[in-house]
Amino acid sequence: MSPSDTHDTHETHGVDDAVLAELTRLRESIDNIDAAVVHMLAERFKCTQQVGLLKARHHLPPADPAREARQIARLRQLAETARLDPAFAEKLLNFIIAEVIRHHERMAVDSDTAQHSAPHTTTTLTDRPGPAATTGTGDPGRTGGTTPTGGTGGAAPGAPRG
Repeated sequence: MSPSDTHDTHETHGVDDAVLAELTRLRESIDNIDAAVVHMLAERFKCTQQVGLLKARHHLPPADPAREARQIARLRQLAETARLDPAFAEKLLNFIIAEVIRHHERMAVDSDTAQHSAPHTTTTLTDRPGPAATTGTGDPGRTGGTTPTGGTGGAAPGAPRG
């Protein structure tokens, strides 16, 4: 971002250049922090995508209210320590949690759909040469229609991409 992008859009005539320079410096810091927040959220969503795949694969519920309550209490304490309004921190986390649950619900639906539409052919040791029985895909332990991680070939719709 150029320094001109950080100035107010209204006229700054008569404002001391030192004030404008300080304003620009502070806004550039804010822009850098915003970028870091976005990258941290993307990393967080990568982890929650893995959690969602694991939950879908093992038919666990998308939401975990006890974990959510612990996370909210933990984040409120962190906010207090950081001198940030705990209510704001809680609202932010609730927004993030709602988005994560939405993704996990979608993964569960996608997983169920893939399991019901996948071919149910299997082979046995006598059907194929090799040291282990395989499923219809030819890969040990894999079922047709899923990726090695158990997903259906991609992140949930709307999930942040890395």
